[in-house]
Amino acid sequence: MCNMLFCEISPFTYRISMEKEILKRHLTDLFARTHFAKKREEVSLPVLVYRHSSLIRRRLGNVNMQLQENKATNLALAVKQIDGVIIRPGETFSVWKMIGRTTKRKGYKEGLTITKGKPVPGIGGGLCQLSNLIHWMILHSELSITEHHHHDGLDLFPDFGRQIPFGTGTSISYNYIDYRIRNNTSNTYQLRLWVDDEYLHGELRATETQRHTFHIHAENEFFSREKGVVYRNGQVWRDTIDIQTGKCLDTQLIRTNHAKVMYECDSSVIIRDMDK
Repeated sequence: MCNMLFCEISPFTYRISMEKEILKRHLTDLFARTHFAKKREEVSLPVLVYRHSSLIRRRLGNVNMQLQENKATNLALAVKQIDGVIIRPGETFSVWKMIGRTTKRKGYKEGLTITKGKPVPGIGGGLCQLSNLIHWMILHSELSITEHHHHDGLDLFPDFGRQIPFGTGTSISYNYIDYRIRNNTSNTYQLRLWVDDEYLHGELRATETQRHTFHIHAENEFFSREKGVVYRNGQVWRDTIDIQTGKCLDTQLIRTNHAKVMYECDSSVIIRDMDK
C-alpha cells in the first residue's frame, strides 16, 4: 500500500487527481497567453489540402456494441463544436478548447475510454476517433503538431480493416491530455467535420495551395514475443514531396512502435520469437 500512488487508492482519489490536472492545464493556458483558434466560418476555404473518412461503428474485440452507438452520438455533438474553425497564422488549435468538457447535461453518453491501459465506459468516450482523424489530416499539412499523446505503447484491439498505419492514433482526455497544433505558416487553414449514418468525415482546407505534399507510410512491421509477451513493432515515416517537381525532399521517422498486444492474436499472425 505504501508504494501505491494517490490516484490508485480508489476511484474517488483518481477523480481528485484528474481534477488537479485539469486545473493545472487551465492555469498553464491562462499564464501562457496562447492565442487559440476560436472563430468558425460556414463557408469553406477554397483549397482542399486533404480529406479522410473513418467508419464510426467498428467491432473492437468483445467491447459492447452499445458503446459504439453511444460514440456515434458523442461524435455528432463534438464535431459541431469544431466544424469550420479557422486556424490563422500564429494561432494554436486545441481539441478541448473547441469541444469543452463532455457531460451528460450536454447530451454526451457513455462510450469507450482507455483508463490505466484498459478499455472502460466513460461519458464522452470515443472522441479519440475524432482526434485520430484530425491528426491524420494534419500529418498531410505544413501545420506544426505541438501536443500529441499515444495510448502508452499498447495495441488494444485487432485491426479489423485498418486503413492507416498503426501508431498514428491519438489519446485525449479532458483537458490535460490534448491534441494541439500551431500554424507557423503564412497560410490560413480550416477544419471541416461532419458525420452521417456510417462515417466520420473530415477535410483540411486552406486559403492557398501548400508548397509540399506528404506521404505517410509504415515500414519494418512485425509481431514479436519477448519473455512471453507479444509486441507489435514497426516504424512510421513521413515523406515531404515538392509539389512542383514531385521529388521527395525529406523523409522523417515520426514514430517507432513497440506496443504491447492486449488481445489474443489470430492463428494466422506470424510472431517472431525474440527469446530464442
